[in-house]
Amino acid sequence: MSPAPPLPDEAASGERAGRRPSRTSGARGRRARRLAGRVVAGGLVLALAPVAGLAALAGMALVGAGPDVFPVVGLAVFASVLFLGLLLCVPRPRPGWPRWLRAIAVLGVETAVVWQISAITLHPPATPRAPAEVAGQREWRLPTGSRLAYVRTAPAKAAHPEPVIFLHGGPGIGDLEGDSAFYGRLASAGFQVYVYDQLGAGRSARLADPREYGLTRDVADLESIRRTLRAERLNLVARGHGAQLAAAYLAAHPGHVSKAVLYSPTGLLPARPSSRPSIAAIPLGPAGLPHPRSLAVSALLRVDPVTAHSFAGDRELDAYLSLLDHDPSACPAPRPGPGRGGYVALAGRAAPASLRDSLARVNVPVLIVKGACDAEPWSDATAFRRALPNARLAYAGDGTPPGRTDAYLRLARTFLTDGRLNAYEGDDPPPGYRGPLRAPGS
Repeated sequence: MSPAPPLPDEAASGERAGRRPSRTSGARGRRARRLAGRVVAGGLVLALAPVAGLAALAGMALVGAGPDVFPVVGLAVFASVLFLGLLLCVPRPRPGWPRWLRAIAVLGVETAVVWQISAITLHPPATPRAPAEVAGQREWRLPTGSRLAYVRTAPAKAAHPEPVIFLHGGPGIGDLEGDSAFYGRLASAGFQVYVYDQLGAGRSARLADPREYGLTRDVADLESIRRTLRAERLNLVARGHGAQLAAAYLAAHPGHVSKAVLYSPTGLLPARPSSRPSIAAIPLGPAGLPHPRSLAVSALLRVDPVTAHSFAGDRELDAYLSLLDHDPSACPAPRPGPGRGGYVALAGRAAPASLRDSLARVNVPVLIVKGACDAEPWSDATAFRRALPNARLAYAGDGTPPGRTDAYLRLARTFLTDGRLNAYEGDDPPPGYRGPLRAPGS
């Protein structure tokens, strides 16, 4: 006997009971999707907060606001966008919960973040004192307006009229004490030896406008040094990025160079027009994380370098650059002494596109030296050798520290005195070379 069919009211109530869980699940799904959408939108707004703050800071600097105004405006915009992002991320309280709990949570996080960011941005870190003078330090006051610290090492008996001028690398990383002690040993061959800190670096003077640093000013300073010494010709000894200055001086004044020695040269490639200088800062802190004050300086350098300099002085940038000094390669360069130049290092020193064409007409004897382990690519050395018609490449072998070995000094002394040495003719490095082959991206 079959059961009796349900009455209409019972069937309808059964259908409603069966649908109720599905409606509840659908509502929960919609609420979860809305909440996820709010969180995603809030996250995007939070990520936009520092960008908006930096844009406001740079914009205010661009219209002429001073360092007491543009950081405050930038922080205010950052705080406003951050508050909006937090409101989107924090869900509304359930019914029955007081809304002021949400407001307290948002304002608490906002206050803590903005307080920390403001403290880091507005207050410069403690900076070390200017480096003390080294033994024998003097100063050139050049007609170019530059004041350059230097050390002179005189020979017991002068045997050569052309002095040796050492050009440090970096750009903006000199070691007046260490370099003068090492390269001063060339005085034993009868040379007057001069080691100096280039403008904006070490113990030399700094400029209020970072845009005035560059090859043009450095070449003018070097020519002014030659005139001050009353030397008809110079022997140039350069290391690393100093080879770029040596090459630029060779191109501009080939008749005033007797010989040049370039150890581990770099800076000739890639060539870019010098009429478009690049102003850039490293926006990361020592731990490799975004640092609010350095981000602000980076933005200001791209808009108005003079304003960046008024916001963060030379000593602050010098100390910041020294904190960032780490060489992950297996062939680190000699560690420089104190007083490196932050702004001159960040101002960019692109070689003019015409430099290699100019070097093709230079017939000055040039020695390019590579060690078994130095920080610059082998390809940079071969690029210099191809660009200079009368250049030879020599291999100094292994030694510590790179660039200050007895083998290298013997090569330099031999080349400067009689020019006779065994050149390395290969394009590829010899067995045992442990340095990089090519620059990243080349």
